[in-house]
Amino acid sequence: MTEPTPVPDHAGGGADRAAARSTSVPVTARDRSGAANGHVHGGAPRRGLSLATAEPAVGTDQRTADEIEAGIVALWQAFGQRRDQELRDRLVLHYAPLVKYVAGRVGTGLPSHVEVSDLIQSGIFGLVDAIEKFEPERGLKFETYAMQRIRGAILDDLRAQDWVPRSVRSRARDVERALERLEAKLQRTATDAELATELELSLDELRELFAQLQMTSVIALDDLIGAGPAQASLAETLPDDRAEDPVAALVDRDSRRQLAEAVERLSERDRVVVTLYYFENLTLAEIGKVLGVTESRVCQLHTRAVLRLRTKLTEQN
Repeated sequence: MTEPTPVPDHAGGGADRAAARSTSVPVTARDRSGAANGHVHGGAPRRGLSLATAEPAVGTDQRTADEIEAGIVALWQAFGQRRDQELRDRLVLHYAPLVKYVAGRVGTGLPSHVEVSDLIQSGIFGLVDAIEKFEPERGLKFETYAMQRIRGAILDDLRAQDWVPRSVRSRARDVERALERLEAKLQRTATDAELATELELSLDELRELFAQLQMTSVIALDDLIGAGPAQASLAETLPDDRAEDPVAALVDRDSRRQLAEAVERLSERDRVVVTLYYFENLTLAEIGKVLGVTESRVCQLHTRAVLRLRTKLTEQN
């Protein structure tokens, strides 16, 4: 990315060099009118500043590098005197590329589900803090100071969103470095005993550490898996235990059809016994009263019907 136009090392005192080129650097008419009308906002709120207008329109600024530098020096001088919110916002827009640069550098070491736009949003607050707390009279370069503040704001926001304690994250990094050292030295995968020795832990302590590190292994459900047109999110591959299994439903439906066909091929009395016993939930004694036979006879009819059904179903399969 293109680095923003650097502010002179002596941002406040740099006006001496600017004055050598021009006895006075005018502030825009909008600044003068704001000051004349008393529109001074000392402690401006941090929130609400949008980065959408941070990129100026192409070709709108035709000034030379010296003119831009002199204008920024004058803007810093005016902001130091008046602490106006509008002047602060103009400084934020000028140094906004710094935020994108730092966010891009920080984002390279983060998981894919972390959006760079979220890092930029956090970095903007760091840039605002840097502008409000910067002291040009100390002779420091603003870009160097601001990049540290922006990076710190991004990291603070990431830590605030992380549910894993920092101590656990630190132990996880220690384990990763120990594994890298061992595998580089042994030229193979290290065993738990070798890793425990490298970390100066016992095997029980190492297993307890692994249990603590399990919470750091998190995968975003919207991460894509697969390649080509077969890509799908991880959430789409998770089973739904409450959903109906289509294969089981098909097998059950086919079994019911075969059973119904086998019942239809039974004799009339056997079919009546099966229907009353399994579908009407009558007892053998009640079926005996319906058919006018004893309960033992109904038991015999039921056994014969079940054996015939079993034979017919075996023949179908």
